[in-house]
Amino acid sequence: MLSRAVLPLTRPNALASTLRLSSLPVTHSRWYAKNNKPKASYKLPDSIKQSQAEKPTQPSQQEYSASQAEFDTNADAQSNTANQTAELTEKAAPQQPLPDLTQGIPSTLAAELEARSKGRGPTALNLTEDPSRSDEYTDDGHGGDIPKDGYVSSLDRRRARTANLMYALFLLAGAGGVAYLGRNWDTEEEERIHPDVPSGWGLGLWYNRVKARFSDLTSYYKDPAFPKLLPDEDPNLRQPYTLVLSLEDLLVHSEWSREHGWRVAKRPGVDYFLRYLNQYYELVLFTSVPSMMADQVLRKLDPFRIIRWPLFREATRYKDGEYIKDLAYLNRDLSKVILIDTKEEHARLQPENAIILKKWNGEPKDKTLVALIPLLEYLAGMGVEDVRPVLKSFEGTDIPVEFAKREKAMRERFQKELGEEQKKRPKLSMGSLASAFGLKSTRTLDGEQTPSEGLAQGKMLWDQIRERGQKNYEMMEKEIRENGEKWLAEMAAEEEKARQEQMDQMKGSFTSMFGAGKQ
Repeated sequence: MLSRAVLPLTRPNALASTLRLSSLPVTHSRWYAKNNKPKASYKLPDSIKQSQAEKPTQPSQQEYSASQAEFDTNADAQSNTANQTAELTEKAAPQQPLPDLTQGIPSTLAAELEARSKGRGPTALNLTEDPSRSDEYTDDGHGGDIPKDGYVSSLDRRRARTANLMYALFLLAGAGGVAYLGRNWDTEEEERIHPDVPSGWGLGLWYNRVKARFSDLTSYYKDPAFPKLLPDEDPNLRQPYTLVLSLEDLLVHSEWSREHGWRVAKRPGVDYFLRYLNQYYELVLFTSVPSMMADQVLRKLDPFRIIRWPLFREATRYKDGEYIKDLAYLNRDLSKVILIDTKEEHARLQPENAIILKKWNGEPKDKTLVALIPLLEYLAGMGVEDVRPVLKSFEGTDIPVEFAKREKAMRERFQKELGEEQKKRPKLSMGSLASAFGLKSTRTLDGEQTPSEGLAQGKMLWDQIRERGQKNYEMMEKEIRENGEKWLAEMAAEEEKARQEQMDQMKGSFTSMFGAGKQ
């Protein structure tokens, strides 16, 4: 019986029970030592000792003596467990903490930078976690006996040679193309288009011809779409002056907000400005906004087509990162062309024809456009031969205020001269008074007041032109009020008819491709 009780202590499982015993709390270990310690020391029988001596010892297992300290009756339970815990801690191999891979593979950039700063060269990732083997993972290219190009396959070598050959061919083709562009002009038409770059042999002439031909190739994207943006003028159907207007921040102002998105506001006085000056000028809208966007705004801004010719970004000239409005492409006499814009860059090529105004930011009480009408009416009504010197005289001033000052001085001078003439010739008739100012007394067909009658009443010729212009504007407003809806319906019907004809043509061309056209 005693041999059966003692025999399990000599088996390897006894070590596990001892470890479990050491891992128990202090209170449980004390209870276990108090209730399970033997009453007296016990010696194994000789038969058991002989059987144990015959068994080969295993190097991986620990040897236990028959008498152990924890079975000593005089030993303390706490000291026994403390000694066992200390022995297990000393025998356990030290283990480095494992990296936290839940957030991804840790970066080795800091270690590589530190190694380079110490002059050890770039290091690679040490996958063994053994600092003593870090030298085996260097990427300096000198760690092996085989050179670096020894790892390149024959297929990669062929690809590299083919790529180098293609690069050389492209380089030769480019050089040949540039040399070909520098040849002499082929036709007389080319020589006429480039009078500053004649044909001939020489490095300078060759370079100029290459530059001219490159400019011709890129002009498709930089120059206006057509050499004549406006059709040839008809003397019987057009006004002698052309007024070119910008769209953005001059006639309208657009802004975007998170609540409303894009919103477009019409400037105060736009309708009066366009309809009044329509009797004096050929109105042209010239904007740098693309046609797909500006056309929708123009339909709302000018539903009755008061603006005769709309020109969009496709008609501008792109140069130095700016869209320039080149008035030379308008096919009009520049001495009678006026451009009103909000950017000086747009009028870079013809600044003498431009009136640059401040951008309108949506202020509802703005009166800039209406205040500009007197000057524009004076230039067209008085028949100024060249508007450019007149516009030059207003440079750097507030045009409406400056023109009002000049008009006041002109009116005072006229009244003074008129008074002097009346004092000298008090009995002169109205006809003789008009002839003194170089005017003929002739009745108009519509029964309006003649210039001579107006002068007799103390009205300047400029005042009479303004009165006639105001009457024409009132007549236009009356026609719009009475027939405006009818005009809009007719224009909508014409657009729908044109759209339907275009769709029919597209369908006919599509069906004819498959031989299913009309017989």
